[in-house]
Amino acid sequence: MAARESRLTAFMHLDTAWAPCGQLLLTEEGDRLLASRFAYGLNYLRRNDAQEVDPVSLGISDRAAVLGKQLLPVRNLSFFGGIRDAAPDAWGRRVIEAKLKVPANSLPESQYLLHAGSERVGALDIRSGLDQGPAAGVGGWHTLAHLLEAADRIEEGQPVPANLEAIFMAGTALGGARPKASVRDGAGVLWLAKFASTHDSFDVPGIECAALQLAGAAGLNVPPVRTLMLGQRRIMLIRRFDRFWAAPGTAVDAKDDLLATTPGEDRAEHRMAFVSGLTMLACDETESRTKAYADLAEAVRRHCHPSVIRQDNEELFKRMVYNILVSNDDDHLRNHGFVWDARLPGWRLSPLYDVLPRASLSTERFLHLGVGPQGRLATLDNALASHPRFTLSQARASELMAQVWRATRQWRVAFESSGVSDLEQNKIAPAFRHIDDVSAPGLRKLLP
Repeated sequence: MAARESRLTAFMHLDTAWAPCGQLLLTEEGDRLLASRFAYGLNYLRRNDAQEVDPVSLGISDRAAVLGKQLLPVRNLSFFGGIRDAAPDAWGRRVIEAKLKVPANSLPESQYLLHAGSERVGALDIRSGLDQGPAAGVGGWHTLAHLLEAADRIEEGQPVPANLEAIFMAGTALGGARPKASVRDGAGVLWLAKFASTHDSFDVPGIECAALQLAGAAGLNVPPVRTLMLGQRRIMLIRRFDRFWAAPGTAVDAKDDLLATTPGEDRAEHRMAFVSGLTMLACDETESRTKAYADLAEAVRRHCHPSVIRQDNEELFKRMVYNILVSNDDDHLRNHGFVWDARLPGWRLSPLYDVLPRASLSTERFLHLGVGPQGRLATLDNALASHPRFTLSQARASELMAQVWRATRQWRVAFESSGVSDLEQNKIAPAFRHIDDVSAPGLRKLLP
């Protein structure tokens, strides 16, 4: 099969409007992506508010160095990380395949990019040309029942009837393997709805919601999250942290809580650029398991705004500790993100997302990412030994560890207040570690 080149146009959402930012060229052979090139638009680079597609392969801090040039992904990768992050992941691809009635994983990457729609994560959109407008937006909460029914049909490999085709707008751009869709509440704020799978053996939406709320109680940065019931099915709703509301053309105050902003008066929706940990570490998904939290901490120091580096490294350390205590081993690099924060302005660690405790009876457990000198071994001693790589003193790392433990040890109280039944708590209970099981006596003496 001969290789072919697809020419696509990238748009960036700046302030409250789309602006063409560059041309993407993909060399493809069937469903295989062989190579990528990208060139920023000359007019785009002249804009004072131009944002980079990603800070690693497509940085624009030195605009003269990229002006008029075709850029290649770093490390001879076939795809730009910042553009891959705007492409649909496993669930979004299934929705697109159901829409186009094609077999799984049969489309070239250019087609997945084009069919992902304009409500994809972040501030980037990919279209076939300059004259193509944004795709239609998503529906309101009243569509949730239809979206859930359509998601069930897609999961079971059944055709989606015309009256359920809203899923083709709401679910195409999303990552992860579980069924989900974007939806707006009555005020117009965008949320991600995560549905229960028909194959679940426990209340996944309820448990994930409670785990995020518990993380918030432990001092981690968590977006607004809640659940609601549709008949006998629970849905988790997490506010899209890549959106906020502000008056067009005005600077955002550094003290504003962007996730508390709402439509109204003269406020319009703004988008925040997003890249994953994969992009910040310039690696392929197959390399994720070879990386560590300390590598993310180094990426924070290299690419994030100087004013948030210390705060973000402490946050990363606490997330690592929390994942150890709740046995969340789905902590791969796609489940760590960074956003371009208009208040700085600059890159910073995104709020926490995709945390699901995994019940296990094993005494020795591992995270996906490396923890410390003992690799991925999920113990607090291993975590504490890595404190220099987060630029933390041992005393400060111990304080953060104690903060997370104080909240996590009360997990049953927190889960009950989140609406998780005793039956569901018992199903997930083996995921939660007591500090005595994951630390040596010497470490426990260090905790304040």
